[in-house]
This record gives sequence, C-alpha cells and structure tokens, in this order.
Amino acid sequence: MPLKRRSFSVFTLSFLDVMCCGFGAVVLLFMILQHEAIVQKEIAAVDLSTEVDALKAQIAGVQQDTATARANALSVDERIAQLVSESAAARRLLAQTRAAPQDGAAPVVTRRDIDALELALKKMESEKQDLLSYLNQQSRQVRQFVGTGNREYLTGIRTGGQRVLILLDNSSSMLDVSLVNVLRKRNMDDNAKRRSEKWRQALDTVDWITARLQPGTQYQIYTFNSRAEPVVPGSAGQWLKVDDARQFNQAVMSLKATVPDGGSNLTRALQVIANFNPRPDNVFLVTDGLPTQGLAAPSGQKVSGDRRNELFLEAVKQLPQPAPPVNVVLLPMEGDPMAPWAYWSMAMYTRGAFLTPAYDWP
Repeated sequence: MPLKRRSFSVFTLSFLDVMCCGFGAVVLLFMILQHEAIVQKEIAAVDLSTEVDALKAQIAGVQQDTATARANALSVDERIAQLVSESAAARRLLAQTRAAPQDGAAPVVTRRDIDALELALKKMESEKQDLLSYLNQQSRQVRQFVGTGNREYLTGIRTGGQRVLILLDNSSSMLDVSLVNVLRKRNMDDNAKRRSEKWRQALDTVDWITARLQPGTQYQIYTFNSRAEPVVPGSAGQWLKVDDARQFNQAVMSLKATVPDGGSNLTRALQVIANFNPRPDNVFLVTDGLPTQGLAAPSGQKVSGDRRNELFLEAVKQLPQPAPPVNVVLLPMEGDPMAPWAYWSMAMYTRGAFLTPAYDWP
C-alpha cells in the first residue's frame, strides 16, 4: 500500500526558525542603538561639565583681575595724595629758603640748595602729572556695570556731558512686552512686578548709563508715569554730583526699589528739562512706546493710536530751545508700530541717538 503524501503547511519548523531569527535580529539592533544613545548622553554630560569648569575658571580670573585693578587704582590715588602733600611741603621749604637771611660772613643757604629743592619739586610735579594721565587713560569710573558675558555693543550713544539728565518710564507697560501680560502682571504684588524681565532690562539700562558718567559730572534721575519726580527726594530741579559716590550709588539703588504703575505722561517728563538752571547738555530717555496721557486729564480707559501720536507731538513741544541732545532707548512693546519712527525723529531733531536694544542688552 503506497504511503500517503504529507500535506504542505506554512507553519513548519523551518518557518518558525526564520521568524525567531528575524525577531532576534530586531532585538539585537534595538539593544545596539539604545546602548549608543546612552554612550552619547554620557559623553555630552562629560563635555558639559568640562565647559562649566572652564567658565568658572574664566570668572575667577576676571574677578582676580578686577581686584588687582582696584588695588592698583587705590595705590595710584594714595601716591597722588602723597605727592600733593610732599609738593606743598617742598614749596613751603623753598619759599622759606629763599627768604632766609644772608649775612656777609658765610651764607646760610647756598644757590646749590635752592637748585636742588627746585629740581625735587619739578620731579614730584612731573610724577604727579604722569599718574593723573594714567588714571585718565584707564577711564576710571565712579560706578561699574558689566553686561552678560562681558560683551560690548556698538550703540552710538554719547554718554558724556557736564550735566546729564536721565528720564525713566515706570508706567505699567514697562512690566512686559505683551499687552496681555501687562494686564496680568499689573494685578500682581510689588515684588513680582520688580522681577519682571522688561523692567529689569530698563533698570540695567540706567545702570549702564550711570556707570559711564565720569568724575566731575553733574546728574539727575527722574522717573515718570502719570507724573515726573526725582529718584532722590527733595532734589527736584537740582543737579547732583557724581563725585558723591555714596549718594550716586544710593540713587541707583533707590531706583531699583520703584514699581511700574499707572499711565505714561511724556509731556510731564520733558517739562522737567526746562526746570533746570543751567539746562542739561545730555538727556537719556528710557521708555517703551508713545504716551497715553498729556496735559489734559484722560477722558477714558482706552487711547487710540492717533491720540497717542497727538500726545507725543504735544510732549515734543515742551522741549526748550535750543533743545539738548535726547538719546532714546526704546524697549520693545507690541501694538505700537508708530513709536520707533516717532522717537527716532525726536532723537534726530535734537542731534541725539536712537537705540532699540536686543532682549539681552546691556
């Protein structure tokens, strides 16, 4: 009897072997790729740690250089004071020597003594002038401000002048770039308002300006929202001295304690310029858009774009003639497209500078 032929089936042992081998290959490939990803993460972590250590070393080096520079400046100041004292003493001794009585027998003071004193006096005066020139070349400043990463920006703003006026907008819009966030942050507590990124940038901008005022300069800092008032109480219309380092630093610190609130009245701010006698020869205006208030009381809660432009023109008319240079630092603000053109025009009209900074400036 012939054998019955075995029926064909795809689920044979050979097929199962092929499937198992394929599945094993997939598992092996997955493990290899996963292992490679883990190794890459570990390498990235090692590289990041190395970079952090390098940055820490750079920071330590900069701090050490700063401490050395301060020590050198202090030693130079002490040497100048010593030379001034020695020079005054030498002048007095030289005057006494020249006026000393001479008898006929033997002169008490010879011509050689007088020449020696005059030579010593000239040498001290020359050394004093060299030290003063060194300080001028080092551009010594009463305050210092270093931006993120010690970067320098080309701004075109002239920070010099004998009488410098700084006008800082501290209205509610200085809380944020977005109108929605301004409305939200306006209802927060004062500490949260002070921490607003945009307001911190405005304060850093003023800090950057004050750090570049040279000794001998007179200054004044005003904030303005619905009204304009000086940062130092009781100093309205008065010039303060940069040389008074304690008051100078205290004025900037007091500014950082203020809180943005209310509307923006540029008219009141520019009226401050005419209140000084003598007038400022350099003005810095830090704001973020066209004003929302003017001389007349506001008639409603909303201000149209055309009305804001009218308020700006009203404010510009308050500038005295001839107008001092007005350097404008315009921070970003949405929904105010006419502001850059308007403030640029005012800066060009007064021969000042116009700057719209990056988000991380200064």
